[in-house]
Amino acid sequence: MLEIGSGTGQHAAYFAPALPHLAWQASDVAENLPGIRQWGVEPIELDVDGRWPPIEADAAFTANTCHILSWKQVERMFERLGALRGLNLICVYGPFSYGGKHTADSNARFDAMLRARDPLSGVRDFEAVRDLARAGGFGLREDNAMPANNRLLVFGR
Repeated sequence: MLEIGSGTGQHAAYFAPALPHLAWQASDVAENLPGIRQWGVEPIELDVDGRWPPIEADAAFTANTCHILSWKQVERMFERLGALRGLNLICVYGPFSYGGKHTADSNARFDAMLRARDPLSGVRDFEAVRDLARAGGFGLREDNAMPANNRLLVFGR
């Protein structure tokens, strides 16, 4: 499992021991790697804008990245995931709008805060993300409601 945008490393620290049948590979930009290592996790450097290292993964997971990255970076991430041979599953966690409408007032406020901080970021539209996955050969398998008005989207090929 390739985790893109591991941030603090908390997901890798939790999921890796809880899912021992998976080899969990944390990744993030260089500046976040020291914090991830504090959890005892050895991440790889991966910047969606940069050159990706050689990666072998059956699945990818990314949490709370699509609304932080610019749309161009989200497009690039899905393009590169689609090009990974052997990758059959993409799991994306975070808030999404549907048909251009937020699912909750809290998501609308969160979106406004994100865009005020960085106009290139913001809560992404589910249909646009689904279309990026489709372009890479991935179809929607699941759309799961999660706490705090988040979703877990699962795409497979």
